[in-house]
Amino acid sequence: MPKTIKKTTKTKKTVADNKEFAVIFTGGKQYKVAVGDILKIEKLEGDFKLGDKVIFDKVLLVDNGTDTTIGTPYIINAKVESLFQKLGKAKTVNVVKYKQKSRYLKKNGHRQPYIEVKISSIK
Repeated sequence: MPKTIKKTTKTKKTVADNKEFAVIFTGGKQYKVAVGDILKIEKLEGDFKLGDKVIFDKVLLVDNGTDTTIGTPYIINAKVESLFQKLGKAKTVNVVKYKQKSRYLKKNGHRQPYIEVKISSIK
């Protein structure tokens, strides 16, 4: 019998007693964030140093526990502030093209760049 390997997925940690959250749009994706969350997002243009502020102004939804504000498509004057943590690359994804009986084989690897940010405030 073959062994089965269980893969665990990492979930972001949220401060338990803070129920305020927002949905932001960056890098072609939407993220649900709360204060204290650590996110890995698509690399942004510009040079960042440890502790620099990264501001997301494309806020789609804000919920503070009592009121919910939904944008059309974005909420005007809403922003999510975060602090830059690190710049990195994801694990290698191997891309293989193969055609049988024709001696055709191409191998390629790709490492997607990302930045890691910690959410500091939702305004």
